[in-house]
Amino acid sequence: MRRRAASARGVLGRHPWALTLIESRRNPGPALLRHHDAVLGCLRRDGFPVALAAHAFSVVDAYVYGFVLTEQNLPFDASTGAADFVAEVAPPSAEYPYLVELVRELTASGDYSFAAEFDYGLDVILDELERRRGHRTG
Repeated sequence: MRRRAASARGVLGRHPWALTLIESRRNPGPALLRHHDAVLGCLRRDGFPVALAAHAFSVVDAYVYGFVLTEQNLPFDASTGAADFVAEVAPPSAEYPYLVELVRELTASGDYSFAAEFDYGLDVILDELERRRGHRTG
């Protein structure tokens, strides 16, 4: 599932027009149906019951699409960091103390990369899905 999610993110990131095209189709084409079937097949073969496989597919699909959409619309390069952008548009700390704290903490080292957040979020989702798969009843 991790590999498929990362692959989908990569493809959608390289083809920014793809999200709009995929979402605009009233009827999915054979390629999209094959992709959905393959993802569901992986989940089912890995022991996910049908209902949990549906939940897993839905949440991972929404996460990947949402992350790519956010990446495409950031006002800075997601892979190189936000330090320059933050320096330009730093919000006033008196009005936004927690936002300023977060920005300072993340950009202080110069190592922050929004793109790296993808793996963290995907880990959270996959860990919870694995936990739920392990707690099956009946």
